[in-house]
Amino acid sequence: MADRMKPSAANIAALPYRPCVGLVVLNRRGEVFAGKRIDNPGDAWQMPQGGVETGEAPRDAAFRELGEETGIAPTSVSFLAETAGWVCYDLPPDLLGKLWKGRYRGQRQKWFLARFLGADSEVSIDGDHAEFSDWRWFAPDVLIEKIVPFKREVYEAVFKEFATKIAPL
Repeated sequence: MADRMKPSAANIAALPYRPCVGLVVLNRRGEVFAGKRIDNPGDAWQMPQGGVETGEAPRDAAFRELGEETGIAPTSVSFLAETAGWVCYDLPPDLLGKLWKGRYRGQRQKWFLARFLGADSEVSIDGDHAEFSDWRWFAPDVLIEKIVPFKREVYEAVFKEFATKIAPL
């Protein structure tokens, strides 16, 4: 029965990517915000990210997600840059059909870079849309090692594109 529910390669290839946004949030020291995934028993961390709602502009979605996932208000960050294009990743086979009701093969993400100018006390990860059980600031190269393997290439590409802008104040 499990084989019957497993999507074929052709069915997977026909699935669209979920439109999504992500944020690289820097502190004054040039470290990057990441949260520990609440739904993963391992040591899995990620930067704030989430879906783009119908009719929503990607930048608006990014700052909505920032507030929902971190409690950080848009007034506490300074926008620095966005990726030139969209970055895609495919879900691993064991997650296909489990996430997003099986409607997507992975995500197509637009990433934004912002500087957090507030105090760490402004961060609140226990809101209505809590996705993180913990949070901290990481050097980008350290964070790459904490990301689930299927998202590492995305993070590497995003950090490479923003490399000249990721620095202390």
